[in-house]
Amino acid sequence: MNDTLALICDCDGVLINSEAIAGAVLVRELEARWPGVELHDVVTPLLGVQTERLLLEVASAVGRTLSTDDIAVIHRIVQQEAVTAPMVDGIAIALDNIPLTKACASNSTSTYVRAVLERTGLGAFFANRLFTADRVPNPKPAPDVYLMAAGRLGVRPESCLVVEDSVAGATAAMAAGMTVFGFTGTAHHPVAQGERLLRIGATRTFHTMSELPSLVQVWSAERHSRLSVEDARDRS
Repeated sequence: MNDTLALICDCDGVLINSEAIAGAVLVRELEARWPGVELHDVVTPLLGVQTERLLLEVASAVGRTLSTDDIAVIHRIVQQEAVTAPMVDGIAIALDNIPLTKACASNSTSTYVRAVLERTGLGAFFANRLFTADRVPNPKPAPDVYLMAAGRLGVRPESCLVVEDSVAGATAAMAAGMTVFGFTGTAHHPVAQGERLLRIGATRTFHTMSELPSLVQVWSAERHSRLSVEDARDRS
């Protein structure tokens, strides 16, 4: 492992403003199957979890069931509609002003992530540094996708800064030993989401992508300072 620092971004809700679309689709499809059940407040806290797991957790929470076919159909509809979502406001300018190695680590599939990044032009910032849940044994909140990213980048986990918008994603990154900044700019309830992210251990939260370059600069300086102290201690 080398001393390079890396910025790793989640996709949905950080690069692509798709969470609102995904949430609306999930609520619509489930309420059509379960008339009379109010689902917005059940679905919203689970956004960021893989769709299949989210659907099973929602069904369990409201005492209903879903067939395998229902899950497959809803998952397909979510991806079909979410893939058209716009990029998050200011993300391209922010990434262009951050001089770190950049990667994307998503709970979605590689086909979906490549499609949305190519469509929006954001793929240019990541090249082939795309790591997705369909390439690891366990999706977020397990740390697998983040550990794979660090390993493939040749970077120590503690030298990775992760931008996440969901509790599941932040949990995964912290379990991998990485620093997490929580982005609340795409959340339905930004203040509440920020509190949830801080409660589970995110270092800080921010609401607009224009804040990110300066936050990364401060983190990078602090991390380089720590590395210098550790290297000096190792040589003594």
